[in-house]
Amino acid sequence: MSYSDLAAGLGAAAAVLAGPAHAAASTNQVHYRYEQVGDVKVFYREAGSPTAPTVLLLHGFAASSFMFRDLIPELADRYHVIAPDLPAFGFTEAPARGEYAYTFSQLATTIGQFTEQLKLSKFALMVHDYGAPVGWRLAVAHPERVTAIISQNGNAYEEGLGAGWAPIQRYWQDPSQTNRKALSDFPTAASVKWQYLEGVPDKSAVAPDGYTLEGLQVSRPGNADIQLDLVLDYASNVAMYPTFQAYFRKYQPPLLAVWGKHDPFFLPIGAQAWKRDIPNADIRLYDTGHFALETHGEEIIPVIREFLDKNVR
Repeated sequence: MSYSDLAAGLGAAAAVLAGPAHAAASTNQVHYRYEQVGDVKVFYREAGSPTAPTVLLLHGFAASSFMFRDLIPELADRYHVIAPDLPAFGFTEAPARGEYAYTFSQLATTIGQFTEQLKLSKFALMVHDYGAPVGWRLAVAHPERVTAIISQNGNAYEEGLGAGWAPIQRYWQDPSQTNRKALSDFPTAASVKWQYLEGVPDKSAVAPDGYTLEGLQVSRPGNADIQLDLVLDYASNVAMYPTFQAYFRKYQPPLLAVWGKHDPFFLPIGAQAWKRDIPNADIRLYDTGHFALETHGEEIIPVIREFLDKNVR
C-alpha cells in the first residue's frame, strides 16, 4: 500500500469517527435568537435537536436566561432547550410602561404565545422565582402540554413566603406612593447583588457576571418603575396559589424542587409543601441562597438530568 493510499484510508476513518462527535458538538451549540410576539421582541437561547423532548426554562427576578448558561449545554445532547428572557428582563425588547401591561397575567400571555409560535406542543417546565407564576399559568391553561416540572426556588405556597416579603405585602395591602417609595431600593444594582450573595456560605463561589449584568439591566431608564409594578402585581400570584395547587393535585405532574435553603424570599417549607399535593414530588435542599445554580450547579445539574431522563425521555 502506498503512503497516499494509507493517508486516504486514515482520513476516511477519521471522518467516520469524527462524524458523531461533530454532530454532538453542533447539537450542543447554543443559539441566540429573537421571536416577535405581538409588540414584544422575545430574546431566547436555544440548543439541542428540535425533534428531542423540549425543556422550557423560565427565569425570575433579578435574572434572565443568562442564569441557565451552564445548564443549557448540559441538557442539549438529549433535549431541545428553550430559555426566553421575560419582558422587562435580559435582552427582550418590550414596549414602555403604559404601552404594555406589566402584569404576570400578561407575561404569561406573551410567553404562551411565544411557545405556540415556536410550535412547542409539549415541554417540561423549569422555573425560578418570577418564572414560576408564569409557568404555573401556562400549566393551568394547557395541562396537557406540561410533561414535568422542575422548580429552583420558584414558589407556589403561601407558607413559602419569607420575611423579605413583609414590606412588599404592606404595598399590596396599601399601594400608596409612600409604600411604593419604601421599595425604591428593590430594583437597584445593589439590591440585585445582595440577592445573589445573601444566604451563600462561601460568597467567593458566586461569579460577579450574573449580578453585574442584571444590575445593569435593572438600571435601564424606566425599568425600576416596571419592576415595582410587577412587585405590586405579585399579589395576583398569591391569590392564584389555590388554583395552582388544584392543578398539582389533579394532574400530578412529575415534580423536582432544587432549592437554596437560605433564600430570604422563598423558604424551604414552600418546597416541602408540594408533598401535600404531589406525594411523589422530589424535594432537594442545598446549602445556598436564592440562586442555587450559581453555586451548586455541579450538584444540581446531574439531578435535573436524571429527573428528566426518568420522567420525560
